[in-house]
Amino acid sequence: MRLLLFLFLTLALVAAPLAALQKKGVSDDAITDNVRRKLANDPDVKGGALEVDVKNGVVTVKGKVKTEKARSKAEKLIHKVKGVTGVQNELVVSPT
Repeated sequence: MRLLLFLFLTLALVAAPLAALQKKGVSDDAITDNVRRKLANDPDVKGGALEVDVKNGVVTVKGKVKTEKARSKAEKLIHKVKGVTGVQNELVVSPT
């Protein structure tokens, strides 16, 4: 009985985030493309060379930006992309 309860709870915990993503109808690949486009087109961020990885709607962005303003703006832009559920901002400010 405990095993059945454990399996049911595990399935519920795994299925809930997947169901939320399916409702939004946005794949990780589509999110990646949209995030890259937004970052590359922004005059402050100039994010063409940034690394973007998306897993279950959570975006991890890595690389270098020239200012703290660009770092902060990149995170705000990512949050605005449809389907994004979270952001891990690993950008480093390096003026050179």
